[in-house]
Amino acid sequence: MKLEAVTPHLNERQRRLLYAAEARQLGHGGIAAVAAAARISKSCIRRGLANLEEDTRADSRVRRPGAGRPSAAEKDPGLRAALTALVEDHTQGDPIGPLTWTTKSLRHLADELATQGHAVGRDTVAALLKEAGFSLRGNARVLAGSSHPDRDAQFRHLNDKVREFMDAGDPVISVDAKKKEQIGLFAQAGREWAPPGAPVQVLDHDFPTQATGTAIPYGIYDVGRNTGFVVVGTDHDTAAFAVAALRRWWTEEGRTAYPTARRLLVTADGGGSNSSRARAWKANLAVLATETGLEITVCHLPPGTSKWNRVEHRLFSFISMNWRARPLTSFDVALNLIAATTTATGLRVTARLDSDSYPTGVEIDAQHVAALTVNPDQFHGEWNYTIPPQPGVPTVPLQPPGRRSHPRAAHTFDAALATHPILTGLSRQALDHLVAEIRGMLDALPPKQRPRHRKLTTENIIWATVLDQRGLPCSLTAHLFRIGENQMRTLLQQTRPLLQRQGHQSEPLPVRLIDPCELARYVMHATSMKS
Repeated sequence: MKLEAVTPHLNERQRRLLYAAEARQLGHGGIAAVAAAARISKSCIRRGLANLEEDTRADSRVRRPGAGRPSAAEKDPGLRAALTALVEDHTQGDPIGPLTWTTKSLRHLADELATQGHAVGRDTVAALLKEAGFSLRGNARVLAGSSHPDRDAQFRHLNDKVREFMDAGDPVISVDAKKKEQIGLFAQAGREWAPPGAPVQVLDHDFPTQATGTAIPYGIYDVGRNTGFVVVGTDHDTAAFAVAALRRWWTEEGRTAYPTARRLLVTADGGGSNSSRARAWKANLAVLATETGLEITVCHLPPGTSKWNRVEHRLFSFISMNWRARPLTSFDVALNLIAATTTATGLRVTARLDSDSYPTGVEIDAQHVAALTVNPDQFHGEWNYTIPPQPGVPTVPLQPPGRRSHPRAAHTFDAALATHPILTGLSRQALDHLVAEIRGMLDALPPKQRPRHRKLTTENIIWATVLDQRGLPCSLTAHLFRIGENQMRTLLQQTRPLLQRQGHQSEPLPVRLIDPCELARYVMHATSMKS
């Protein structure tokens, strides 16, 4: 029927006018006929006929003013005041406030209003809040946790130094280490446009043991050239790593961009690997100044103001946006995403990988510090200082005191000692046979259940488990393989059941060894006695 096809597309007033026009066209009995066909009341058609007789232009109103059900706020005059009292800021922190310690969601607000005698739903609460000008909001991270009395004065001093160096055409860089990122199939914050379909599937937990490595981006932002240089380390964020990144920037870009420069200004925050109180930072800078012939001036940001560092909002923020929702499955992926970061203002970024070892625990003694030339500024010399080139500058130790006897890098170890028959209780041939059997059992496991470490191979992990079964302490095994004790403990927990399932049993060592020197002496003594 014509009416059934048209009426779904009309509003209430338009339907009345259509029914009335049909009834008037039918003449006598038309009202009853249309009412029966459309299943509506005759009074509805009569109102439509009255509307047709009116000589007025139809407006957008469907019903007459005042028609419809009254709103909840009209039926309950105290509703708006009660809702406003719940969400106003003065209730925050009030121990007697009804919603002080809960989230002020629509559901909680509706439930609390119901307990006060105002029965409304969540949609009504949302509409009333919008009418009152409220909106969803988060926290604004703008307040400094601690404010030094000379905070503003230090910023003025730093800005004056930057202006002085840039006016003279000398390089000015802002440096800092970005947040460490686990390399693997881990979720990355943010969202990006993608074709319809299932999202990228990643691991449900970010366990470090499932990572193939840790990326440590150290950023160098060239203020004058609006360029970034990021060195991605794989070991530790130490002062030696930070200065190595500066050295690489100067060698690859700075020396060419500033061929006549004789001085360099470095702005940095006051903590981390470039801390204003770190002896290793200044000792390594002295070596760099002597190597390059540059007079290096350092200005640290005052405490609690690291977010104002230029490298944070002119480089790191854009890197985070560029790799949002992109799992960093390898170091190559991380480097490519960093290097592809650009902005409309012309930012260009260079990314380099640094796989060298930078062990922690390197100490700079008082004699070393006394031999350095560090010229403090008259204004807060602990924050502002200059390190000139100084022939004869003492070299910085590469290893902590307890590891100086090991000439190899921290990510390597003495495989001959780790697999020595005196320690493993097996000949080399028997050990290789055991490794082959355990590796076959590991290959049969799902990838998530296989023990992995970015510095150790599967063979190394099995060797470590054999030594653990022989009674070697976890701390000594971790030192022998040059990884953290907690990391070694996790690997052993995952591999022990495989040795038990294979049926391998080892007799414990006849002595209790807790020191690396004792371990070496024991192997040497046992070997000489056996020969």
